[in-house]
Amino acid sequence: MGVKELKFDELCISDNIKRALDEMGYEKATEIQAKAIPEILAGRDLIGQSQTGTGKTASYGLPIIEKININDKSVQAIILCPTRELAIQIAEELRKFYKYQPGIKCVAIYGGQSIERQIMDLKKGVQIVVGTPGRVMDHMRRRTLKLGNVKMVVLDEADEMLNMGFEEDIETILKDIDDTRQTILFSATMNERILKVARKYLSELINIKIKAKELTVENIEQVSLDVKSSQKDNATMRLLDAYNPTKAVIFCNTKKKVDDVFDVLKTNKYQVEAIHGDIKQMQRDRIIKNLKNGKTKILIATDVAARGIDVKDLDLVINYDVPQDEEYYVHRIGRTGRNGNTGKAFTFVSPKDRSKISSIERYAKTKLKPGKIPTQQQIEEINNEKIFEKIQTAINQGEFSDSKVIDKILENNDSALVAKALFKMISATPKKEVINDVVPNEDGDVKLFISLGKRDKIMAKDIVGSFTTNVDITGNDIRKINILDKFSFAQVPFEYANTIVTQMEGKQIKGKSVNIEIANS
Repeated sequence: MGVKELKFDELCISDNIKRALDEMGYEKATEIQAKAIPEILAGRDLIGQSQTGTGKTASYGLPIIEKININDKSVQAIILCPTRELAIQIAEELRKFYKYQPGIKCVAIYGGQSIERQIMDLKKGVQIVVGTPGRVMDHMRRRTLKLGNVKMVVLDEADEMLNMGFEEDIETILKDIDDTRQTILFSATMNERILKVARKYLSELINIKIKAKELTVENIEQVSLDVKSSQKDNATMRLLDAYNPTKAVIFCNTKKKVDDVFDVLKTNKYQVEAIHGDIKQMQRDRIIKNLKNGKTKILIATDVAARGIDVKDLDLVINYDVPQDEEYYVHRIGRTGRNGNTGKAFTFVSPKDRSKISSIERYAKTKLKPGKIPTQQQIEEINNEKIFEKIQTAINQGEFSDSKVIDKILENNDSALVAKALFKMISATPKKEVINDVVPNEDGDVKLFISLGKRDKIMAKDIVGSFTTNVDITGNDIRKINILDKFSFAQVPFEYANTIVTQMEGKQIKGKSVNIEIANS
């Protein structure tokens, strides 16, 4: 049964909220909003199956704002979600909704940010708290968050919270809240674990299910590659070399695998960053910012860490691991091929993953085309084709300035030989330069000696993190990293070499004192 199209000005919400929605460009409610908002406003418990991007935040956020008693400065609504990124995103959106509704305050509380700062915000009086279960529990133990007056609870992305092991935390939090509360649960997927939670904590619930968004595949080339686990790193580098993406995301299923792939790509001089649940918030913010503004070309991420990250101009997605849930596949590859642009999505498939691919194809109503890993010869041909396109574009544009040098060259040489020589020059590496007796290699990089190695339990990400924290450089400025048993080497652009050596003096890497020098050639 379809749902009647609903405009926001038809909802029983205040004019101030409608004014904010109008300013944000909200006119017609999405399907989940049209179905959920009236039920939540009526005070009913609700379970909603709806994926990211369908307008869930407004579905529960607008009723929450409408029901807040602005004369009461205690916490009246709490929203639990799995990640700090999502907590920040929800809080920011809620603030936009109540922009013209004076007297309402919302705070996001999550790990990775100073708890003292959060305590100060809570002491000022807030009615809406958005938080990750772990940090909410921290505040409850400190008695800096009191939930005795909470009237509404939202469990957003409940499936992810359960997958991350937050079930006991959620139970502890809900036990501290009066049973007369209104409880709303949203989940992208619906399985027996979710239904068990719903039956336990929701009463006389309304069940709303939004049909999963079908994958728009017109602009996405989906390819499956039969790859053994031992071949995945090499296959990843071949794809990156062949397609030279403006921006790419590589998805792994575990934090450890993200770290492993990061080390391999960083060691091989790719502009790469990584995010997962153990990366500190300040570093995550920097990484996401660099990806959006183009300073970083390649991001390696877990599904949960990538939630809420919207990156424009993403032209390549690599599923290093087949996703654990069919829904994740839709989320992953749906990030490319947007706004009329074309995108490519490659999925590495081992023999044990073949049945998962069939399940994904049925769920997403799509088909993955079998492909092959590009050979080195194909990569060279692709790169040569790109050079040809640049030259042809220059020819088509014309408007050349007269040059006696060109005339002289053509007088003495066959034009075909001249073209070959110019092509060789275009493909050649820059000439070495010498600054302060430092000789860079053919790529313009200088090798640094680092007095820590594998026995110190140092990884590439630790070196990158320390350098970017203590020196005004980005992760992309650090090239090849080679970690040996007792020491390591890192290649950096020659113009940064002396700065890094100077500014890292007296600093530490992973809590260990370090000596950094320009390596002898």
